[in-house]
Amino acid sequence: MKKFKVFQILIFVIGFLLAVIYAFDQGYFRFNYPSQSQFPIRGIDVSHHQSDIDWQEVRNQGIEFAFIKATEGGDFKDPDFEKNRLLAKQAGLKIGAYHFFTFCRTGIEQANNFNDVVPREATFLPPVVDLEFGGNCDKNLSPEELFYELNSFTAILEEHFGQKPIYYTTQAFYEKYLTQKTFSNPLWIRNIFRKPRPKQIHTWTFWQYANRGRVRGIHGPVDLNVFHGTQDEWKRYTVKTR
Repeated sequence: MKKFKVFQILIFVIGFLLAVIYAFDQGYFRFNYPSQSQFPIRGIDVSHHQSDIDWQEVRNQGIEFAFIKATEGGDFKDPDFEKNRLLAKQAGLKIGAYHFFTFCRTGIEQANNFNDVVPREATFLPPVVDLEFGGNCDKNLSPEELFYELNSFTAILEEHFGQKPIYYTTQAFYEKYLTQKTFSNPLWIRNIFRKPRPKQIHTWTFWQYANRGRVRGIHGPVDLNVFHGTQDEWKRYTVKTR
């Protein structure tokens, strides 16, 4: 009888854990719930993985900005970028474009790929370079090698768009490559478990607080973000970055 009860408890615990994992994976549960009063400006970032998006429905829920994937590496171009860009702009969102930076192509090749796809528009937020280990190639770069290619990439974008690119980075990537570097690029940090913890030499402008969020108008999970500032600071930021 005692063994049977232990077995029942074990089955219950396993079932509970599987339910929590499923809820998290489907975006019904997350670790971060940023205060609306502290972080009133909400946004998302998307790619072709979100498929068709009802951008007006997204905007109706108070989403004010969207970063849209444009390119990856030296030749990949997101097939839904132009559609998402036009529809999100039409719905009234502030929009920006991002590039997934790979270790296996030069910064110049990647910058040319991005510039070929993304138009220069006054309504655009600064371009974003996505810096992370997940989904990257197997090549291992030293900090010096990384920053040589990254600086080549960002210099071309800054000249082309007239705006300093944003660094999007995971906490792990930040701690390996960026902690000892001084840079003036805006920082967008991904931390789905807690509020960002960058070193004192850096402050963050955007925070991706969930990677499996739910927003009406998007089928399936989506990345959720906030701007680090008030409504007035957001207005000044969007005017300044035009």
